[in-house]
Amino acid sequence: MLAPQVVQRMLALQALGWGTKRISRELGCSRNTVREYLRQGGWKPMDVVARVGALEPHGEWLAERLRRHRGNADVVRQDLARELGIDVSLRTVQRAVKPLRREPRAEAVATVRYETPPGQQLQIDFGSTAVAVGGEMQRIHLFVATLGYSRRCYVAVFLHERQSAWLQGLEGAFRHFGGVPQEVLLDNARALVTEHNVQTREVKFNDRFHAFCRYWGVTPRACAPYRARTKGKDERGVGYVKRNAIAGHDFHSMDALHAHIARWMRETADTRMHGTTGEPPVVRFEREAAALKPLPAKAPFLQVRELTRRVHTDACIELDTNRYSVPWKLIGESVTAVVAERQVRVLYAGQEVACHAQSPLRRMTVIDRRHLAGIVGANTVGISWLPRMPSSPPSIPAELLRPLEQYEQALGGAW
Repeated sequence: MLAPQVVQRMLALQALGWGTKRISRELGCSRNTVREYLRQGGWKPMDVVARVGALEPHGEWLAERLRRHRGNADVVRQDLARELGIDVSLRTVQRAVKPLRREPRAEAVATVRYETPPGQQLQIDFGSTAVAVGGEMQRIHLFVATLGYSRRCYVAVFLHERQSAWLQGLEGAFRHFGGVPQEVLLDNARALVTEHNVQTREVKFNDRFHAFCRYWGVTPRACAPYRARTKGKDERGVGYVKRNAIAGHDFHSMDALHAHIARWMRETADTRMHGTTGEPPVVRFEREAAALKPLPAKAPFLQVRELTRRVHTDACIELDTNRYSVPWKLIGESVTAVVAERQVRVLYAGQEVACHAQSPLRRMTVIDRRHLAGIVGANTVGISWLPRMPSSPPSIPAELLRPLEQYEQALGGAW
């Protein structure tokens, strides 16, 4: 069957006085084909006898089963054979349900843009990426909070996505914006949401996160499961931070990374022309700032963390994947670790026995050599802050208490 434009050219050549033989040579087709089209007076579609397929009468049944089995055509084929006695190939079922897939697919991705009034909503999310810090690749986690009305964002860098990072990120956003929104929209992160029923949409928030929201007077809201686009403003924001603020950069320290993010927020993110609103976020924020609830004069929710830890045989306790030394005489004892203001204080029987700066990295070991003094035979006189132990440690044989100089001479170096 010739294309319509070829037939049109055939009619045009006939109007010029060409014969069927000449036209057939010109167009590369048979003379009988030319005669047939000239007799018809133009192009006409081929007459095809319509056939009723074996599955055509079962359209509604197929649509219901396709939705029930989440688009699995092979399971639908098995149901056809078992319930309706229709034995067809998988390809036949796939052709039959192809038009039926469009509606569920469109329903799954359809999103109604929802604009919030000033001060109502703050969307939060985490995203991770790798960046060079101090010449080594480091996996970092970016906390991104975006105000729904102005699209102004706040970014904080963490080395994990545990609950403490979410809460510290939120408090940092409140301080950055100078106020608290009415509600916080979040994904179903395990650190914040204990359970979210897909059918009933009932949400059970983590008890500590719920206490945090009551502490700051903000209402938590969770997206529908598997519907992260519900907070699309912040989803796009995470990608924007990765591509614009982080990609192609390396930093000599974590402090340099934090300073770069703060400068990027101030000079780039706040002043860019937003594609949706048509205004820079910092300009639009001027109308939203007044709608935020005033920031209460409260201490941070996670100002103090108290945890119980057991001292390992290397005279260290483990905290947030890092290890911090304590006096070796406490090996095997339970101590209290108090984390506050980027410091780790270790208490035993209510008395402070160790104090370290909290490590911003992961899997690091922080050692105070004084804590190992008794192990290597050094004099412990003058370390008055060691507590009285409930029982004295076993005595060490005198032959094992050699001066360090003997070991240094044997190894050829100094401690």
